[in-house]
This record gives sequence, C-alpha cells and structure tokens, in this order.
Amino acid sequence: MYDTDVTVWSPEGRLLQVEYAMESVKQGSACIALRSSTHSVIGALKRSVSELSSHQQKILEIDDHIGIGIAGLTADARTLAKWMRNECLNHKYVYGNAMPTGRLATDLADRHQRTTQTYVRRPYGVGLLLASFDKNGPHVYQTCPSGNVYECYATAIGARSQSGRTYLEKHHEGFDACERDELIMHALRALVGCVSGDGELTKENGSIAVVGKDEKFTLIEHEELQPYLDRLELEGGNTGGNADEEEDDEEEKDDDAMET
Repeated sequence: MYDTDVTVWSPEGRLLQVEYAMESVKQGSACIALRSSTHSVIGALKRSVSELSSHQQKILEIDDHIGIGIAGLTADARTLAKWMRNECLNHKYVYGNAMPTGRLATDLADRHQRTTQTYVRRPYGVGLLLASFDKNGPHVYQTCPSGNVYECYATAIGARSQSGRTYLEKHHEGFDACERDELIMHALRALVGCVSGDGELTKENGSIAVVGKDEKFTLIEHEELQPYLDRLELEGGNTGGNADEEEDDEEEKDDDAMET
C-alpha cells in the first residue's frame, strides 16, 4: 500500500516509487563517462529489441559543449533532453554565452526532485551522465531519479556497470594526463566488461562521444568507431563479462523495448 503514491512514506522511511525508478536505471544498458584535463568522454552500449530492429540511441547532444549518456526509460530521457536543449538555448539568448555545466546539472537535479514530492507525477525512470567542456574545463556529472547529482572524475551506470566502475576506479589516477585517443580507449576498455555473456563490443552496439578543448561535442559510431575497436582487439580485450554475472539476462530482455 505504500508504493501506490510517490508522496507516501513507508514505515521504514522509504519512498518506494523513487526506489522503483532507480531500479529502472540499473536495468538499462551500461553507460560510462570519464574526463581528463582537456577532454570528457561518454561511452555506451546500445540495445536492439530484436534482430530486426535498429539499436536505440544512447548518447544525445544537448549543445556544442554538452552531451548526455542515458540508462533507463528512453522516453523519459528524450523529454529531459528536450528540456535541457531549451535551457541551453534560452541561456545563450539571454546572456550571449554557453550555459555553465554545473548550473544545468543542478537545474536538472531539481527537476528530478520535484517529481518525488508531487502526487500527480511519477519520478523520471532514467539516470543521466553529463559530459562537457566549458570555461572551467571538462566536467562529468551523474544524476539519478531521486534528485541527487554528483560531479565525478569517472563513473558508470546501468546493467553490469560494476565491471566498468571497477576498471575506472583502478585507473582513474592516470586519466588526468591522458590525450584524447587514450581517454577514448580507456572508455572502451571499461565498456567491454559491461557486455553481456560472451558477446563482443562492436561498431553496431558501441557508441562513444567526446568533447574537449577546441573540440565541439562529437559522436563516434559505426565506421568511425572501428579503428578504436581494432586497436582494442590487438590488446586482446574485446570480449564480454563472465557468464556467471549474467544470470538475470533473461529477465531484462522483456524490458528492452522501453529501456535503453
């Protein structure tokens, strides 16, 4: 009875509908983000609901200097992306310069939080990773349906993201000095551990975006991604996670049509 309304607290002091929304993020396909002193990079695994369908887009451009990676409900992510684009356009129109990433991330977190205390709405079932480069340098932010926002050196969200997070935690101290291409390779190495079963990271299911000093937000997919995957193959690190970690794959397949 305590999960019928987002404003009703359970006896344990929990908002169950908010927790359900956060669970939706955990079931979305993996997305990682990291930054150096000059660039920010997003990496994502794309899903297709069947062999006859295309892969769902996981990385969206917000402005020339900001992009997002998503894990959770695709429709909610599109709604938030449209709002973020409008905010960036309004800021540029009023002030004549690009919107600071920290302000956009805070406003986004406030938008998430408002849905947790209004009974006529439900929380957004999507987690976002913001990667940007503004006058203060590169940034990576993570938001979640509860309204929390974190600035990170590197992070990972989504299904099987713990492997990617472990890799990022192990190597993050060296990210600051990385050049653009080496930072992209770190993103791919972290992403490989998030691939289900004995699958591989390919140009069809992989997606990378980079933004940095003197470089606008750039999406790297398909043929443009292949040279980096070839380099990863030479390192011998293009295979997915262990089968023991994939025991819940069958349960997730039913949700693929809505989640990404």
